[in-house]
Amino acid sequence: MLRYAIIIEKAADGGYCAYVPDLAGCVGMGGTHEEVVQNIIEGIKFHLDGLKLEGLPIPTANSEAENLIFEYVA
Repeated sequence: MLRYAIIIEKAADGGYCAYVPDLAGCVGMGGTHEEVVQNIIEGIKFHLDGLKLEGLPIPTANSEAENLIFEYVA
């Protein structure tokens, strides 16, 4: 089983976009959070299938993501 960090961002138009730092060019978009998650999963599978078809190595997961909560006083 593979595990990749994904980054999900809220777009200016109210939709969402996502990307995978360890898979260059692997992106997904959707109108809702749930939709973008489903689309990035499909995108990852498509990306990995393409690498396999080309005989290229599957990248290892090197990135991590977490939410950082801190207090900022200006």
